[in-house]
Amino acid sequence: MHRSYIFSNAQRGISLVGLIFVLAILGALGIFAMKTIPAFAEYSAAKDAIKLAKKAGGSPQEMRMWFDKNADVNDIDAISGRDLVVSKETGDTEISFAYEKRIPLVANASLLLEFEGTTDPSGAVAHKPATE
Repeated sequence: MHRSYIFSNAQRGISLVGLIFVLAILGALGIFAMKTIPAFAEYSAAKDAIKLAKKAGGSPQEMRMWFDKNADVNDIDAISGRDLVVSKETGDTEISFAYEKRIPLVANASLLLEFEGTTDPSGAVAHKPATE
């Protein structure tokens, strides 16, 4: 019995153009990740720093000082102690922050990330009053 191979000349695997396309997509995703991951790491460090500042206690100025010390150690450049909102609404002191991080991608295109953090268990972020 003779088997006929109808599809013996059919393409197997990926073509060179397909491989280049896949590598270009993976490269773009890799560059995007390398540019955005540090911003998320900085945000995580800022959240940890406000928790430590709250734990240290004291006056709002002392909490801001604790945050600044921690920010120096953990390379937090996006915000400083003066950007923190220290409030005492429910009897317990809470610390909040909000900031934007603009990441240039290519040419005139950039990515805007908005970060907010608080020590308030409800998750409500207190914002700084607008100054004119």
